[in-house]
Amino acid sequence: MEKYKNIKGDSGVVFYELGDGFIRVMFSDGAIYLYTDQSAGVYNINQMKILAANGDGLNSFINQNVRKKYARKEK
Repeated sequence: MEKYKNIKGDSGVVFYELGDGFIRVMFSDGAIYLYTDQSAGVYNINQMKILAANGDGLNSFINQNVRKKYARKEK
């Protein structure tokens, strides 16, 4: 997983992993969630990938748009 830049220093996201049709996100509490094209929608996954790469806004986007649309909680 890649460290989330957290440009503003206020995110609950710590690490992320991008893949074909998915993003895996680790939060500061150690929880890891897998979001997929099927669970959250292609548009949302693409937006999350952009935010993850930019290091800003991912946690807010998740909370506002896809909070419970994960494919599975891995940890």
